Amino acid sequence: MAGRPLRLDGPAVPPLRVETVSGGRLLLRQGAEPVLFGVQRATHRGLHYARTGRYVSPVPPLRADQARLFATSRDRSARWSHHFCAALRVSPNSPLHQGDWRVLGSLPRWFADANWPKLLAHDPDRGHLTWFGYGDPVEDARDLLPLRRLSPPDAPRVKAYRRQYREGVLPPVLLWWISGLNSPVVLDGHDRLTAALAEGGRPHLLVLTRARPDGWAEQAMRRRIEAYAAHVRDQEAAGGPLATLLISHESRRFAADLAALDESAALTRGWPLPGGADAWQRAVDTYAPGWAPDSAV
Repeated sequence: MAGRPLRLDGPAVPPLRVETVSGGRLLLRQGAEPVLFGVQRATHRGLHYARTGRYVSPVPPLRADQARLFATSRDRSARWSHHFCAALRVSPNSPLHQGDWRVLGSLPRWFADANWPKLLAHDPDRGHLTWFGYGDPVEDARDLLPLRRLSPPDAPRVKAYRRQYREGVLPPVLLWWISGLNSPVVLDGHDRLTAALAEGGRPHLLVLTRARPDGWAEQAMRRRIEAYAAHVRDQEAAGGPLATLLISHESRRFAADLAALDESAALTRGWPLPGGADAWQRAVDTYAPGWAPDSAV
């Protein structure tokens, strides 16, 4: 089921949702509770965030016997994708809303191996995510954002998941792509994430995202095919001893680009925050007192 569309008739407004404000500000709300504030930098190089510590996973705890059963399945990702979607559809804390959704088996070219260890070493409740570097602290280059503080590697629940990781049965971490953050967030599996990293490994990921409009991929692929064909004709016309090698290299890159295009995440829907900027600031003062990020640089 991973990657296949999920079509929903409702709700029109989900319990877990992004609310937007002018000035590149947003609020991630779960029911009546703000769980995350964000403000984009004016230079578009990153985002300042503040977690409130009030996030609740929309997925019930996973059973160990289910993890072992799914681990023996021929299509493990599809089984877990179906399980997560079923849980989210009935959850009172879910981000699902009317429209088409997909669960991807990760995000191609997104997760840099060097950034994984930073999550255990540097995951402040009030921090910054860099998007393009440009002199920002190295530890701010992280590829996902937990919605609550990660548990210590020796916490009892994490230790149980570490055993599952060593046994090869640890369930995936479910992420949710939020385009306003330019980052996926951990929807379910914070302790599983810690367990995999504490064991020196990497978690198995599934990424929830809205589906792109029908025909979008075909249109984008058609443009790339036309550009690729023109490039190959130019290489053939130029000839020379490297022409065949160059065409072969470009063919592999083109195939990888098409695969990444099919597995790309869509824009996340946001709702206007009632009360606008004043309401956003009042919520910050109540749930993240003292947080005053400098977004001008």
